[in-house]
Amino acid sequence: MNDLFSPGMQRVADAAARKGVTLDFRLMRASTLTDEELAATLGVELGQIVKCLVCVAPRPGGRVIPVVCLVSSRNRLDLDLLAAVTGEMGIRETTAQEARALFGYPVRGVPPFGHGHDVRTVMDQSLGRYEWLWAAAGADSAILRIAPRALAMLSGALVAPVAQASWMRPSAVRLIGPSPFRGRIRRAERARRPRAGEGPS
Repeated sequence: MNDLFSPGMQRVADAAARKGVTLDFRLMRASTLTDEELAATLGVELGQIVKCLVCVAPRPGGRVIPVVCLVSSRNRLDLDLLAAVTGEMGIRETTAQEARALFGYPVRGVPPFGHGHDVRTVMDQSLGRYEWLWAAAGADSAILRIAPRALAMLSGALVAPVAQASWMRPSAVRLIGPSPFRGRIRRAERARRPRAGEGPS
């Protein structure tokens, strides 16, 4: 392994190697690039940049379990859809400090896999529309290039619509096929719609 690899990148590389996959890592000169700047630097669409968001679901006794959400940078995670898909009604996003305490990675370096133990992961289905995706690789300045199917396989992700509006795009639905979560999602959407006479005051 290259001496430039950090311990976090090594964990990611090892997780992929255990499943027979060699990853395509890139080291960026700046670790503070926004998603828009990173896409421009790589010459790709913003939607190809994967956000690895850490959420937690409550458990008795004040405990929480982590759920990693993989979402395109052109979309926003929809917690109502995520709750409908996972069945975790109290799920929420973590703070940067909580995410680091859970996994040990810097907030800009949280990878989609390589967390050292089994972690429940959900991947938004709209990511499947791209040939290649780019995700954090365990260090602030490290990224990796990966195909959507490989990303789903290595992360063990449940592929489902969990980003705002992405599940409504016909192109995304065709890539995945009929969604077993459609009933739950429709119920979540109906619950959010204002009732008659409840518009903004």
